[in-house]
Amino acid sequence: MTSNDALEQGPTAAAPWLALERQVRHHGTGLVAEQLHGCWRLEQLWPRGRDRAAAASGWLLRGLAARLVIAAAAQGPALQVSNAVQLGALQLRFVGQGRLQGRRPLLLFQFEQLQIRWGTRLLLQRPLPAPAPQRQPFFALIARTASGCLVARGRGGGLALWQRAKNGEAPTAPRGEQPTARTNSQG
Repeated sequence: MTSNDALEQGPTAAAPWLALERQVRHHGTGLVAEQLHGCWRLEQLWPRGRDRAAAASGWLLRGLAARLVIAAAAQGPALQVSNAVQLGALQLRFVGQGRLQGRRPLLLFQFEQLQIRWGTRLLLQRPLPAPAPQRQPFFALIARTASGCLVARGRGGGLALWQRAKNGEAPTAPRGEQPTARTNSQG
């Protein structure tokens, strides 16, 4: 099973992604940080233990323009990670650092700030406490397809599928959020 085979079976089918996940646990994905750079729009969610996508929560999060932004950090091997939802000009955004670990790999991250924005104006910025090491959030990466999909399982056990936003696409993102990601053959 390849990531393209899984995608061909339809974006709401969990079974092909689960089969691919079993393979990835044994062989890894070969993904590197540069393949993750960009703005990823949430497309589908499958709750833990479910074969069917969570239609209502997926619809709500797509309506709120849920997105994950991953970029190279200014220095070192770390990644900049942000997770945001937006309703009109109002945006709730979590910002922090991340890193890849292992063959699979895991994208380990820690949000350091909570931001609330109105358009480009920062209304509130608060530091967030560091989670206990055993509670650190992560995404267990399953696939990054040639067509621009990213599939991962989160700490809570749910499966998520994101679609990479096209270069320059992020009409609901405030100026400066879209990272200048290095292009790769899969983007």
